Amino acid sequence: MMKTLLVRGMLAGLIAGVLAFGFAYAFGEPSVTTAIGLEESGGHAHSHDAGAAPAEEHEEELVPRDIQSTVGLLTGVVVYGVAIGGLLSLAFAFAQGRLGNLRPRLTALLLTGGAFAVVFLVPFLKYPANPPAVGQAGTIGSRTELYFGFVAVSLLAGILATVFGRKLADRFGAWSGFLLAAAGYLVVIGVVAWLMPVVDEVPAEFPASTLWSFRTASIGTQVTLWLALGLAFGAFAEKALKPKKAAAVAAS
Repeated sequence: MMKTLLVRGMLAGLIAGVLAFGFAYAFGEPSVTTAIGLEESGGHAHSHDAGAAPAEEHEEELVPRDIQSTVGLLTGVVVYGVAIGGLLSLAFAFAQGRLGNLRPRLTALLLTGGAFAVVFLVPFLKYPANPPAVGQAGTIGSRTELYFGFVAVSLLAGILATVFGRKLADRFGAWSGFLLAAAGYLVVIGVVAWLMPVVDEVPAEFPASTLWSFRTASIGTQVTLWLALGLAFGAFAEKALKPKKAAAVAAS
């Protein structure tokens, strides 16, 4: 059964990845193209990274832009979706039956919604995505470390909140246990977010509309991916577990 769930989770991730690619291509790529045009014009690069060597401004792209925005984007989003789908199936196999007497479809949606908030939404609020021409070249490494470090803290806090939430639910009831666990998560992640450094490298002259379009498209792409993943995997998991449930009822 674990193998069946894993395969179906990866298949759901594939479907979600393709849908997310369609959203990203339609709504995200225009703002990326605009930002790249601003970057290549030199205005923002000079004002925000004056120490860069002139030769770097005209560095030839290893992968053409048309490949990046189509095949490259599709590959990246699909691989990400398949990986997340596989991890979701493992989490589902562990959680099914431990979150109460829930249908597999509802369990999958709850897991997907929680993972979306913990892995993407909360870290995004602290360190939102930026388009090209935003951010100094010399701080890419530190910004990446800060972002993934915050994701790791959020994920760990989410796992602990789930574990303790289950115990609190046994003692205080399901609703009270959920609220206490959620409050604990928010307190921990709020303190960590306050302690971690603020990163604001958006040039003053960068168009606010382009930044807004890019960030809303980033959120929309993730919402599309996670929602499609939860719905698809929920349907697949329920179908996979239905024969097992029917056999158990017949045996009883």
